[in-house]
Amino acid sequence: MRAVQVVELEGPSAVRLNEVDPPVRGDGEVLVDVAAAGVNFPDVLMTRGLYQIRPEPPFVLGSECAGTVREAGPDSGLAPGDRVAAFALSGMFGEIVSVPEGSVLPLPDEVGFAAGACLPMNYLTAHFTLVTRGGLQPGETVLVHGAAGGIGTAVIQLAAALGATVIGVTSTEAKAEVARRAGAAHAVGVEGFKDAVRELTGGAGVDMVVDPVGGDRFTDSLRSLAPLGRVMVVGFTAGEIPTVKVNRLLLGNTDVRGVGWGAYALDRDGFTRAGWDALLPHLRSGALDPVVSERFALDEAPTALARIDERTVTGKVVLQM
Repeated sequence: MRAVQVVELEGPSAVRLNEVDPPVRGDGEVLVDVAAAGVNFPDVLMTRGLYQIRPEPPFVLGSECAGTVREAGPDSGLAPGDRVAAFALSGMFGEIVSVPEGSVLPLPDEVGFAAGACLPMNYLTAHFTLVTRGGLQPGETVLVHGAAGGIGTAVIQLAAALGATVIGVTSTEAKAEVARRAGAAHAVGVEGFKDAVRELTGGAGVDMVVDPVGGDRFTDSLRSLAPLGRVMVVGFTAGEIPTVKVNRLLLGNTDVRGVGWGAYALDRDGFTRAGWDALLPHLRSGALDPVVSERFALDEAPTALARIDERTVTGKVVLQM
């Protein structure tokens, strides 16, 4: 079968489409015929050996996919032909994948494979961020950085579905329009976002900031919080890891909370499925509908990864078999 492999840790240009042996299903695993795979920022980091997971080359890249079950164990609750989404630490950019049963999730008929391939990493992270770690309540206001990206649009859609008012922060008007289409009530520019938030909230501030970007905007995120507000630290796509002057937390009665969905979920049986089940009604209604900006063939994986590396992508990039 064909699979996308990292052959050297030199970035997207060192990725190759190669012929490899198809996987054999192990105990407690499910074989999936992949229809589409989602491309994520950690995939780019892995091409350089910069992610916390560092397999030795050559290895098959990719952490999420959607397709149909080829083979499953008798006690898995799955049967050949079932539509599913799946995730793993790596190995999803292949025509056939073998995935632990707990990482294979039922895909509603209302959701296409390209959209389904965008769901596991971003939307389970969004649910963990907003609900498990953030304790979001209907009527609260959420500020979302990187609002036109894959995580940003997922958070916007879910926050809006849960009854929050969302303000998106973007770097261009085109990205602002993406955020508004995803469900943001307002979109503001990166420059001066603190003042814009204060004006939009009548000086009250926001209840939650979701930040997958990091960098030098962090202090102004803290300043944008209402009392008892919280900043959710999801990632650092800007590259710089900010520091916190904790006196700001004391004076404002505010929180900074780390969000590491994978590290938490993978150690707890049933946790991932519970989060997925909470998303299903919103998937079936169409309230959660991943923004797919570009689709590439499997042999175009280097280009797809380069797009993300350039940080110009809105929504998600997908590889289709």
